[in-house]
This record gives sequence, C-alpha cells and structure tokens, in this order.
Amino acid sequence: MSYAQKLALHTWTLDTTALPDALRVVKNAGWNAIELRRLDFARAAERGESAEQVIDLVKRSGLPVACVGVELGWIWATGAERTRLLQVFAEQCARARALGCATVMSPVDRAGGDAATAVASIREVGDIAVAHGVRLALEFNSQVDHLNSLERIRELTTRAAHPGCGLLLDTYHLTRSSTPLPAIEAVPAAEIAYVQYSDVPKTGLEPGKALDRLPPGQGQVRFREIFGIVQAKGYAGYLSYEAPNPAAWARKPEDVAAEARAATLSVLP
Repeated sequence: MSYAQKLALHTWTLDTTALPDALRVVKNAGWNAIELRRLDFARAAERGESAEQVIDLVKRSGLPVACVGVELGWIWATGAERTRLLQVFAEQCARARALGCATVMSPVDRAGGDAATAVASIREVGDIAVAHGVRLALEFNSQVDHLNSLERIRELTTRAAHPGCGLLLDTYHLTRSSTPLPAIEAVPAAEIAYVQYSDVPKTGLEPGKALDRLPPGQGQVRFREIFGIVQAKGYAGYLSYEAPNPAAWARKPEDVAAEARAATLSVLP
C-alpha cells in the first residue's frame, strides 16, 4: 500500500479559504481526499446553506472525504450541554456516512475529569458511531491539561474497549508530548483509527499554542520513522495534513497545498 495515494488535506490548513475554493485547490494540487470539520458545516449554516448542500458540494468536487470532525467537550459534559454534544456527534456521524466516509474524529476535552466517567462516555459515543456505520478516532492534545499524552488516552480507550472507538495518532501532538517511538510501536494495529500529521517547529514553541504547524521537513518530527511504524502495522487509512498556521493562511492557498504535498512525498517511507 502506497501512502502517496492516501493523502488528505484538512480544511483547517486552509482555514481562511471558502470551502468551494478549498475543494478546488486541494483537488488541483493532487491530494487524494479532504478532511472536513464541524465548523465547515456551521459556517455554511451561517450563510443559510443546509448540510445537504454542503454534502452535495463535496460530492460534486469528486474528492473522497477522509474524515469528518465532531465537536469536542463530550467526554465530561453534563446536563443539557451533554445532550447537545451527543446530538452533534450523531449528526456528524450521519453526515460522514452520507459522504461515504467511515471515520469521524474528536479531540479530547480541554479540561480533565473522572476516568470512569470518561470511559463510560467513550462507550456511549462508540455506540452512536457504530449505529451510523462509522468509527471514532479519538485524539489526545499535547497542549491541554489532562489528556495530553498517548499513555493517558490509551488508558481510557483500552478500558473502554469499544470497537467503535480507536486512536487518532497526530505527529504534531506525538512530538510535542515527547512520545518515544517505542510507545508508538506498542500501539496495536487494531487501535489505530486515523493518522494526522504536520511538523513541529524546532524552536520558539509556546505552551498552549498549537497554530504553529509546518510542512514536513521544516521542523523536528521524525516522519519516516512514525509513518514507517504505522505502515508496518498495516494501517491502510488516510494520512491527513492538518497544519493550521496564520502564516500559511496569509499565503495563496494554491501555494500552501502544493508545497505541503511535495513536502509530504519527500518524507514518506
């Protein structure tokens, strides 16, 4: 399996580019798929467009959808907010399915909480994902207070042991959390649901700041080793380039997309 045919671009990478233009840019630059956010649907709704119109737009672009994002915060949410977030989760699962996409992703909550509650939450959303025929890829965030490491997120997903939930491995957060390669190698293949990537600056990192992501080769991420590990495990899903950065948003999206794809090809195993 060649990852050169499994490369997706995350719309956050081109955040200031309208979705119709982003779809055109991504396709023309040679990417194989697009990753959509909850925000892409929300922005369309603000313009008076329905989710069905967004889905039709994406389908007409001819780009497959690698993954659809949900809204974070559901792990420890309670009351009316929890009800809302679970409704959003189900809604995004249904949209992913309508787009022919088998994966939804969620970042972890920004704050922490009780582990048993988190495990129960993962099982609950796992049931929702399975009911819609998709799988959740849960991403730890190196810049949050609690679920900021591979070890901590695996503790929860292992306890939950739900087929509808796996791990999202992101090279940015793996590197910023100083995850050693053996820890990545220790993740069973069945647990890897999705892979995102971008490079981490070699200097100037600020705690809590994550809008400094770079194309491969411009920072410190060991791409060949990390991609080689997931490839050796038989991961056959997409590699999604998620690199939000104001410096990139200020450039022509065509240049950003083309540069990132060329940089990615140069580091594939």
